[in-house]
Amino acid sequence: QVQLVESGGGLVQPGGSLRLSCAASGITFSIYGMAWYRQAPGKRRELIATLTTDGNTNYADSVKGRFAISRDNAKNTVYLQMNSLKPEDTAAYYCNIKRWVGVTLTNYWGQGTQVTVSS
Repeated sequence: QVQLVESGGGLVQPGGSLRLSCAASGITFSIYGMAWYRQAPGKRRELIATLTTDGNTNYADSVKGRFAISRDNAKNTVYLQMNSLKPEDTAAYYCNIKRWVGVTLTNYWGQGTQVTVSS
C-alpha cells in the first residue's frame, strides 16, 4: 500500500521559511517524478514545483527564486524549501508523485499540510 505522509507546515511570519517533507512508502521511490501543488481557499490547485527522476526542476513564476524542491532517494522523501514567504503563499500544500509508463499514469497524493503566512 502506497502512503505519502507530509509534514512541516505551520504558521510563519512574512519573510520567514519553512521546509515541507513528504515521506513515501510502498513504492520504488527513485523511479517517480515529484511535484508540489498548493490550493488556497476558493482557488484551483496550483502546480508550483516539479522534479524529474534525472534532477530537472521547474517552478511556477509565483515561487521561482524562493522555493526549492529536492529529493532524498535513500530516505524516500521529497522536500520543498520555502523562503521569503508571503501572505499569498498561504495554502494547503500537497506532494504528488507520478510515473508514466507509455500512456498509463500512476499517480499518488499526500494528505496535504497547511501553510499560513501571517504576522
